[in-house]
Amino acid sequence: MKLRDSNFTVWDIVLIPLLSASLTAGKMALVFIPNVEIVTLLFMVYASVFGFRKTFLVALIFSTTEIFFYGVQTWLLAYYLIWPLLSFLAVLLQKGTHSEWPYAILGMIFGLGFGLFFAVIESFFYGIPYGIVYWVRGIPFDLIHGASNFVIVLFLFNPMYHLLTRLRDKYEHNLRVTN
Repeated sequence: MKLRDSNFTVWDIVLIPLLSASLTAGKMALVFIPNVEIVTLLFMVYASVFGFRKTFLVALIFSTTEIFFYGVQTWLLAYYLIWPLLSFLAVLLQKGTHSEWPYAILGMIFGLGFGLFFAVIESFFYGIPYGIVYWVRGIPFDLIHGASNFVIVLFLFNPMYHLLTRLRDKYEHNLRVTN
């Protein structure tokens, strides 16, 4: 049985929570540096290697576990939307390119637009003036977020993609041999 077919396997039941936990660990490892993170990189790599369906479940688990650290707030709705959106865009890129540059540009745009996306969500709850203030106040952080995403993705996307692809393919090969 292939790992990338429509059925979930024991491998998937182990893989999806493991990938979700790695996102949380990666986020916590860099939490002391404002708006520098590897979550964006990891979502793009996971989506490119494991596909949208599995990465969508990873996004749901990751977003839900964030409640334990930060509580339930309006940002949670944005998390449930933004991480699957990023994963979807990464899968689309994967079909059209073999270069890290489009991913780095996507990461940069994603970082630059992160605050705006959250401001739109906040506007639904607290009004448009609040959303505008929320966005403008966060522009310096969005600039850092966009620039750091660009650099991180540019240098780490290909090595991580190739490593995870090799590990996935090795497991698939071993699974075929034992069946």
